[in-house]
Amino acid sequence: MIKDIFVWLNDQLLKMTWLENAVNWFFRDVIQLDVDSLLYKGITFFFYDVIKIFILLSVLIFLASYVQSFFSPERTRKILSKVKGVWANIIGALLGTVTPFCSCSSIPIFIGFTKAGLPIGVTFSFLISSPLVDLASVILLASIFNWQIALAYVVVGLIIAVIGGSLISLFKMERYVEEFVLARSDEQVIDVNAVEEFTMTRKERVNYSVEQVKEIIKKVWIYVLLGVGIGAFIHGFIPQVWIESILGANNPFSVIIATLVGIPMYADIFGTLPIAEALVLKGVGIGTVLAFMMAVTALSLPSIIMIKKVVKTKLLVMFVGIVTIGIIIVGYLFNAFGSLFM
Repeated sequence: MIKDIFVWLNDQLLKMTWLENAVNWFFRDVIQLDVDSLLYKGITFFFYDVIKIFILLSVLIFLASYVQSFFSPERTRKILSKVKGVWANIIGALLGTVTPFCSCSSIPIFIGFTKAGLPIGVTFSFLISSPLVDLASVILLASIFNWQIALAYVVVGLIIAVIGGSLISLFKMERYVEEFVLARSDEQVIDVNAVEEFTMTRKERVNYSVEQVKEIIKKVWIYVLLGVGIGAFIHGFIPQVWIESILGANNPFSVIIATLVGIPMYADIFGTLPIAEALVLKGVGIGTVLAFMMAVTALSLPSIIMIKKVVKTKLLVMFVGIVTIGIIIVGYLFNAFGSLFM
């Protein structure tokens, strides 16, 4: 009975089957579109996903921002300064999941952490996980696919972040950080435990969370609409045989293609999820889809350009190489064992 209750709550609150039924009813019975037509399939996909994503985003960003209000950059820096070795990389990766930073806005935080004297490998673990895994994306993944895939995505994202940061520490890549990042004035060489931190009241946290909802929706709405639009086009108008010939299981290079296609793109994970959903519905392997999502969020071209401004070419190549190889390996593993998660 507990399982049935959980499934019902998941269907009603996350997958919003009631909304899907309402959208289908409207276009089938009110607009009277042919349910077998490509237009019906595309337009119902678009409206259902847009409404669902914006509802979930508003709720989840509020909740995630409330949690994130306890993890300011100063507090994150304090926590990271207290642990050493691989545990520091693990903590850095975990903190990246609860901090409200996308791939581009994470760069100033990376600079601040490096100037504060934190190991370069730890800051890179944070830099990798921050855009790759966050609380809202986990819930949205569960709403589109299932909890097994959502949690597996979190685990592999953290593993990539920890391994990436650990390798950068192992090879002592600090020498490939630009001098202006490493340079610290007397004011910056301080005891991080002595840094005073502003504490919010409950009302201020609520106000902060509401502002974050407005700000993030304002930033990502265009990517959501574009992502859902592309997903609706794939779902309704592109023949399944075409998709399978390029990204299907019969193409041994599908994961590599998906990764390389995702890297030049610049989109939030919220915009890539509808595309991922449409690709899965067209028979693309879950590993190929996750590889595409990870490449878009962790290795977008604008973030690579920004990272190049603070690190030298050898460190940038190592960072991109580690993350790319990690994503490709994860993609093939999920394709091989994806049936365990579906």
